[in-house]
Amino acid sequence: MRTDRPLRVVLAEDSVLLREGLIGLLGRCGHDVVAAVGDAPALLAAVEEHAPDIVLTDVRMPPGFQDEGLHAAVRLREQRPTLPVLVLSQYVQRTYASELLDSGDGTGVGYLLKDRVGQVADFVAALCEVADGGTVVDPEVVRQLLRRRRDPLERLTAREREVLGLIAEGKSNGAIARALVVSEAAVGKHIGSILTKLDLPPAEETHRRVLAVLAYLRA
Repeated sequence: MRTDRPLRVVLAEDSVLLREGLIGLLGRCGHDVVAAVGDAPALLAAVEEHAPDIVLTDVRMPPGFQDEGLHAAVRLREQRPTLPVLVLSQYVQRTYASELLDSGDGTGVGYLLKDRVGQVADFVAALCEVADGGTVVDPEVVRQLLRRRRDPLERLTAREREVLGLIAEGKSNGAIARALVVSEAAVGKHIGSILTKLDLPPAEETHRRVLAVLAYLRA
């Protein structure tokens, strides 16, 4: 399978086996991997050196194996808004995925889960579409991003919403317990569940209560 337009690709993937497999796959499809690297700093340097037609990068790479590759992709798009970037991932990193898809003018960007690579024709077609300025997003990524953007309170039970409303009024745990005629321990459990369901970042509890109130007021 070959495409009409050979692409110059910078590939970033820390797994040697997958990296070599992608080099071979892209070569058989008529594309040229001008640089294949295994970490985010090397990715940034390779793009600077080779000015590729497209970047193909993993999300998790050394040194932290967190979201270094995706963060580098966002940075590249900030520096070069028209640089096509296709991200491959084993999972959906929702925060940076949103930033990536919103970067530049929203064209020439893609986010696919790695199991799509096994569907060779679809994968190569996605690569070419992104290189030509299209946007390709894995269906699972779409589902998770849509879920993220829904009303953050919809996951709360009726009692949890009631507790959150009382928190928004500035009531203490004791005051909430008296208002609902329950124990303070029960209120504490409800508040813990609320903070978890709202996906609030780790922080001191008072600050997280403030964030929960803000979510309540925005809904």
